[in-house]
Amino acid sequence: MTAAEISTLPAVVDLVTAGRVLGLGRTKAYELARAEEFPCRVLRVGGTYLVPTAGLLALLGLDNPANPAVQPPPEDR
Repeated sequence: MTAAEISTLPAVVDLVTAGRVLGLGRTKAYELARAEEFPCRVLRVGGTYLVPTAGLLALLGLDNPANPAVQPPPEDR
């Protein structure tokens, strides 16, 4: 995923999406989450793994709002 695509993610994403952001496949993402070794915070809600997008941004160094790479794309007019 590009920085622009990442900037449009909702506040929380599923584990597969988080894995995709990090370049991980589905199997590896679940393996790391089950072993509590996913590289950022993972929430377990019932049988679902959720990842706060803020943690992904911080991990990737994209958590600085002044960074143009994380600005949402301009709206089409």
